[in-house]
Amino acid sequence: MTSLTVTFAGLSLRNPTMLASGIMDETGASMRRMAEAGAGAVVTKSIGREARDGYPNPTLVELDDGYINAMGLPGPGIDAFEEEMAEAVKGPSPVIGSLFAATPDDFAFLAQRMQRYGAAAVELNMSCPHAKGYGMEIGVDPDMVRSIVREVKRAVDIPVLSKLTPNTHRLLEVGKAVEEGGGDAIVAVNTVKAMAISVDARRPVLYNRTGGLSGPAIKGVGLRCVYELYAAVDVPIIGVGGIETADDALEYMMAGAVAVQIGSAVGRKGIGVFDQVTNGMTKYLEANGMNSIGEVVGLAHE
Repeated sequence: MTSLTVTFAGLSLRNPTMLASGIMDETGASMRRMAEAGAGAVVTKSIGREARDGYPNPTLVELDDGYINAMGLPGPGIDAFEEEMAEAVKGPSPVIGSLFAATPDDFAFLAQRMQRYGAAAVELNMSCPHAKGYGMEIGVDPDMVRSIVREVKRAVDIPVLSKLTPNTHRLLEVGKAVEEGGGDAIVAVNTVKAMAISVDARRPVLYNRTGGLSGPAIKGVGLRCVYELYAAVDVPIIGVGGIETADDALEYMMAGAVAVQIGSAVGRKGIGVFDQVTNGMTKYLEANGMNSIGEVVGLAHE
């Protein structure tokens, strides 16, 4: 009997797939739907202290191999999100609260609120490439990352995950800063800074000009980041970026990820993608005489 159950960083998931932050996670009902569709955990959209409108349209470009988005972190703010969390936590999978802020104190405040709302863990968004003053702008500074993680760890009792950007030459320094701050896990990676230009309009397509590239186009980048982080830090890593099939997920796990997040594939393939990936994982384990999905983790390093 093969098992897809994974336990890491104080979390226990029935399978190693997670809904990534930013898609189908604005409402409690949509998060429950993703959990019921097979996601082993769901991550909320990134929530800040106050409501934000985000950027005007156009905010999304669809490509053959992914998306470029520059939403600008729109959201209702932490107070209004309590109602959505109350519904989301009724689902069959743990709910992880994604947070964005500009200071360690604000991150800690938001984390305390998410814990009160029933979040099983928090994910610190220190990697969004298109929101001025947030995300990547602070997530490329190891000292700031260390301070944020340390402050949040002091503030809550639930696991603290840190989502990192690939848009830096200091990725491993930032990963080590998460570890030094007491972080429970690393999520690698967020989107790759990118843009699209309309040859007819002769100008950038997105209102913000640049945005974040996601989907199969960045899988190779995400894999490389997970592989390098696995050799550099001693905390669990969750792989993200272009995962649409069981083979994609298995590549990330062989690179060192204990679990994977699926985002763009929900839009490109539909909500059945979680079952498709986990069914494929089960078949791989059976075909290779393995009993647990944990046996796959890190195999590419041997």
